Amino acid sequence: MATKTTFDFNGRRIVVTGAGRGIGWDIVKTLVASNAKVVAVSRTKANLDKLKQEFPDVETVCVDFSDSKATKAAAESIQGPIDGLVNNAGVAIMTPVLDKDLDIGACDKQFSVNVTAPMIFAQVVARNIINRKAKGGAIVNISSLASLVALKDHMAYAASKAALDMATKVLALELGPHGIRVNSVNPTVVTTEMAMVGWSDPVKAEAMKSRIPLHKFCEPSDVSNLVLYLLSDQSDMVNGAIIPLDGGASA
Repeated sequence: MATKTTFDFNGRRIVVTGAGRGIGWDIVKTLVASNAKVVAVSRTKANLDKLKQEFPDVETVCVDFSDSKATKAAAESIQGPIDGLVNNAGVAIMTPVLDKDLDIGACDKQFSVNVTAPMIFAQVVARNIINRKAKGGAIVNISSLASLVALKDHMAYAASKAALDMATKVLALELGPHGIRVNSVNPTVVTTEMAMVGWSDPVKAEAMKSRIPLHKFCEPSDVSNLVLYLLSDQSDMVNGAIIPLDGGASA
């Protein structure tokens, strides 16, 4: 699906985490095409350098999201006004429940990256908006269908995304009075290079698609288009929503 630029973010500055590739890269591309000023945050400097080459006006920040102290420092290092945030950075480590002992390190990493880091960035961005006495802002958390529907081998990942959804609701409750809206986007499998490594097996992919009434996976642009809507004033009554982007799978 081709990306359609239908929003104008001229004068607005948006932070996007996990921006170095995949969904995050597409969100940055779409925001830039919509006249936004973008701060791209990623763990891998080489990916940020490539992003900067394609979009020279994008600001870049490099940080390992599994390190909470470094994440807080990185968020606070972004100077100047911020109008919106897309918490896209995430990690998925697939493990069966019974094959071996629970990998505590893998669990901790997924919760640090998928839950703690988004909460840190949300708090820093919210304070930026409130301290400036801005009219409001928007935060979008990229969650997952796995928080809504049980998927095999996804236990720790699904639990982390379910936690992110509840964080979204609490943030919406507490930040709403300040005019800051917070919502989650919960896609099914998205056809990024990284995701398709795990879904390249036609038998496995077909089994997943059979659970989706539209019988297809998401394109990165499907996510970007919904994110832009949630960042825009056109969604000014949408707050605390957990929005499946799954072709009807959760239905």
